[in-house]
Amino acid sequence: QLQLVESGGGLVQPGGSLRLSCAASGFTLDYFAIGWFRQAPGKEREGVSCISSSGGSTNYADSVKGRFTISRDNAKNTVYLQMDSLKPEDTAIYYCATQRAPSLDRRYVNYWGQGTQVTVSS
Repeated sequence: QLQLVESGGGLVQPGGSLRLSCAASGFTLDYFAIGWFRQAPGKEREGVSCISSSGGSTNYADSVKGRFTISRDNAKNTVYLQMDSLKPEDTAIYYCATQRAPSLDRRYVNYWGQGTQVTVSS
């Protein structure tokens, strides 16, 4: 069974950090670009960051640039999103997804994970 499983979400205070993981089972991530997206209550799902299949190209939404870092370890079949200096407005469900090309546009997504909740609150 093909699965993308996110983990690492939780409750953190403003200014804190979390590292999200996106692990694949049943297939290898090597050939896929990967995107991280998020959806806050009442809002559209938006692109946060993406990375090419080789890891050589990355992109970030302006709202997270300088605070979030995407990386991948193809040997572990896992992609990471390091989130630092978190703000309350970062609160959302975070999803990883395979993409046919690295993009913050969800139209490039071909498979979604189930999501992990991130809550930033004091």
